[in-house]
Amino acid sequence: MRRISRITVAGAATASLALALSACGGTSTSASSSESKGGNKGLAIAYDVGGKGDQSFNDAAYAGLEQAKKEFQYDTADVEPTEGETDADKEQRLVSLAKQGYDPVIGVGYAYATAVKGAAEKFPDTTFGIVDDSTVESKNVADLVFSEEEASYLAGVAAAKSTKTNTVGFVGGVDIPLIHKFQAGYEQGVKDTNPKVKVLSQYLTQTAEEGGFASPDKGKSAAEGQIEKKADVVYAAAGLSGQGVIEAAAANKVWAIGVDSDQYKQEALAKYKDFILTSAMKDVAKAVYNLAQSVEDGKPGTGIVRGDLKTGEVGLSNSNPKFADNTELQDAIKTAKEKIISGEIKVKSS
Repeated sequence: MRRISRITVAGAATASLALALSACGGTSTSASSSESKGGNKGLAIAYDVGGKGDQSFNDAAYAGLEQAKKEFQYDTADVEPTEGETDADKEQRLVSLAKQGYDPVIGVGYAYATAVKGAAEKFPDTTFGIVDDSTVESKNVADLVFSEEEASYLAGVAAAKSTKTNTVGFVGGVDIPLIHKFQAGYEQGVKDTNPKVKVLSQYLTQTAEEGGFASPDKGKSAAEGQIEKKADVVYAAAGLSGQGVIEAAAANKVWAIGVDSDQYKQEALAKYKDFILTSAMKDVAKAVYNLAQSVEDGKPGTGIVRGDLKTGEVGLSNSNPKFADNTELQDAIKTAKEKIISGEIKVKSS
C-alpha cells in the first residue's frame, strides 16, 4: 500500500514546482502526466555529476527507476545536475521533488549527503535515499552503499591474467575515499594474482567540481599516457570520464575494464565493445528499485543498506565472449570470489 503522504499537489502548485525543478537542473520526465493517474507519484532520482547518459553510475540508477515505473505503474522523475551547483541547490532539488509527492526521493552520489540530510529533516514522512554515502543518519533515510573494492579485486585478477606486458593501469575520476576503494581492491587483486605485474594509477582531478567524473577528454588523455608506458589493460572508475578511457583503449587495441554498469552492452560504447574485457559492476539499479519496492510495500528501508559479493550486488560482467569463454580466467575469478565471500581473502578498501 502506498502511503497517504504520497498524494500530490495539483494545479498551479504543480506548475510552480515544475518551474522550480527546471531551475535546479531540469527533469527528463513529465510531471503533468500524474493528473491522469490520480496524482499517484513514486520514485524520483536526482543525478550526480555527468548526469543521465554517462553509460555508468547515473544510467544504472535510471535503470532502477525505469523498472519501478514499469512494475508499479506510477509517475517517476529524474532530474539533472547543473554546473557549479551548491549543496543548497541540491537540497532545493530534493525538496521540490518531495513537495510534489514523490516518494522515495534518491540523491545519486555521495555529493548529496548534506542535501539529503536537510531535505529529510523538512519532510519526515518522505523516504529519502542516497547512493554511495553512509554518513546520513536519519529515521527516513536509506544509505545505499556497496563493497566496490570486492568487485575491483576481481577486476584486478582479470587484468593480471590478461596482460601480456605485465603492466596495467587504473584511472580514478576524483581523488576521494570512495574511489580509493576501487584502486585498493584492483591493485590487491593484481598483486595477489601476479606480483610481477606493475600497476600504474592516476586520478584525473582532486575535486568533482574540476570535472573528474564528467570529462571524457581527461580520461582519454590519462589512459593514453598509461598505454604509452606499456599498460595493456586499463580499469577506469571515473563515471562519464571512463568513456574516454575506453575510447583510448580501443584505439590502441588494448583492454579496458568498465565500471558500475555493464559497459560492453552500452549502446553509446558499442563501437568499442570488442575492447571492453569486462566491467566491475555494482547494482545501483537493484538498490534504487529495492528502496522503491520497500516504500511501495509500506515498509520503507532505512539505515545502511550494503551490497557486496555475497548478496550478488557487486561482481564482474560476462558479456564479452572472449572473457566469458576463457576458462583459465573464469576459474581464477571464481576462486577469488569464493575466498572473498568466505573471508579467506580480506580486501582492502584504502
